[in-house]
Parts: sequence; structure tokens; C-alpha cells
Amino acid sequence: MRDANEHSACVDAWMDRAAQGAPPDRLVQLFERAFNALWRRAHVTLGEVTLGAIVDRVLYYACERYPVLSSLRMESAGICCVALQERAGGVRRDQIEEGLRFILVEFLTVLGNLTAEILTPALHAELSKVAQEEAGGIERASESAPGISEGEDGEEVET
Repeated sequence: MRDANEHSACVDAWMDRAAQGAPPDRLVQLFERAFNALWRRAHVTLGEVTLGAIVDRVLYYACERYPVLSSLRMESAGICCVALQERAGGVRRDQIEEGLRFILVEFLTVLGNLTAEILTPALHAELSKVAQEEAGGIERASESAPGISEGEDGEEVET
């Protein structure tokens, strides 16, 4: 069984690669993109109701610890960060960064615990993929490479 440290390391690598030095509003935008990519990947296996309950829990705890995040809202496709992005310029970057990091690590941890870590490799890969996209390295997450599609469990399968 993996521990939160592996999830933390994955999120830290994403932040170092994709969000390092980004102003607060851009950091929020990058977080929304990364979180929603994780949502899409997990949705294949868990469905909207289960995923929604998990996100509600994660957001509840995150807002308790980081009140600056209270404007985040769950939607059918993930998290909406528009209100936070609009306010981000008036908030210290480190406050936003710590809170967004907490959400990602907590989300990955809860999903990992719920699924006995079966989704963890795919979710970590998705977060890494988003970081590569930000760096201009590969196609957008919503576009599959030719000859590759997702199986029922969300794993990539050659076609």
C-alpha cells in the first residue's frame, strides 16, 4: 500500500514542473486543469456520484484548513476555480499554493485508499502528463495518441 508521501512527491513534482513561479491567478488556473484531469481519469472507474462525494469531503477539509479556498465549487466535470482565480491577486501565493497542494494530495490519498491504490499509477501518470503539457512536451490530455485508448478500468490499452 502506498502512503501519502508518494502522493505528496507526485504533487510536488507537478508543482515544480508546471506551476513553479506562476503568479497566484495562473497557479489556480493550472490547479483547475490538473484537478479536472484527475477527475476525468477517476470518473471512468468510480462514476460521478462517488467522485462527487469524495470531492465534497476533500473540499470541506481543505476549506477548514485554508479558508481562502472557500470559493471553490464542485461541478459535474470537476472543480470550478473561477471565483478563486478572480480573487487570487489579493492573496499571498504561498497561502493558495499550500491549499491547492493539500487538495491534490488529499484527493489522491482518498482515491488511493478507496481503490486499494489500483488507480494511483494512472492518476500519478495523468498529473505528470498535465505537467508535460504545460511545459509544451505532449498533446493535450483530452487527445489520445493514435493506437491508444482507455480500457474500462482507465488503463491505457493498445488498439
